[in-house]
Amino acid sequence: MAPQDNKLSTTALAKKLDIPVQQLFATLKDYGWIARENGGWTLTPKGEFEGGSFQNSNRFGRYIVWPESLQGHQLLSAIELKKRITAAAMQRYYPRLHARQINRALGELGLQQHSILGWELTAFGRTLGGQQEESESSGAFYVTWPHEIVDHPVVHRELAKQSDQIQAQSLPGTGEPDLFDAQEGATVTCNGIDGHILQSALELRVCDWLYLAQLTHAYRRALPTEELLLADFYLPVGSVYIDCWGAEIAADQLSSRLRKREIYHELKLRSIDINAGDEERLDEVLGRGLLAFGIRC
Repeated sequence: MAPQDNKLSTTALAKKLDIPVQQLFATLKDYGWIARENGGWTLTPKGEFEGGSFQNSNRFGRYIVWPESLQGHQLLSAIELKKRITAAAMQRYYPRLHARQINRALGELGLQQHSILGWELTAFGRTLGGQQEESESSGAFYVTWPHEIVDHPVVHRELAKQSDQIQAQSLPGTGEPDLFDAQEGATVTCNGIDGHILQSALELRVCDWLYLAQLTHAYRRALPTEELLLADFYLPVGSVYIDCWGAEIAADQLSSRLRKREIYHELKLRSIDINAGDEERLDEVLGRGLLAFGIRC
């Protein structure tokens, strides 16, 4: 067995291989060498066979290390370093996000912008290695990126945040940046990208969706009635009210929400309900709901 000081963390191994850290995590997962368990990474029998083991740190706890000789492993050497990725391919690293959400997030960061032609690269995006592409079949514009984009600190921070994933702080070369790390039971930080302070995880997802879709919206907007009733969100364009129905609603809140439904019906106001469980299909629920009112996003 090689001495312990010849063991490399996954982060250090990625640097030795000169590939993005997140690409190596995903590759080891695809090969079946590591697996997700109780919010952390664990070695599989395959990973142990390849020389993986655990190392303990007072600062970072237990993490996986690999023999330095693994740099020459045939499977790792076969990783396609030059292959460029699209927003759809980035879903491998952010499995909770759809390609449309990733494209919008990159657009919000100023790396690309949406037009009638599709997604067009900006000057800033070009500095990060973006290349403008055009679909041979449809002629639509899209952007490709170097694999290193998933390790860019700003891009990773924003996409990980929107994935509702929590990343522990780490020291260079030792800690393991882990964009797959969604800790169960962790407290959701209800601060929207646009600065709104939200009251639930569901409201947070809706608020961020609206913002990234470039839809101006108000939060906790009063209905046009003498009776003070507040919609969770209001879109001036199309005059649409949106309410989020969580899994558990207090009795006093339930009566208020039911009353709002009556008002929407009586005054013929446009409204959309977002229910618990809709978080993963907001493109379908909100997208189709708004399209029914003539709002494309």
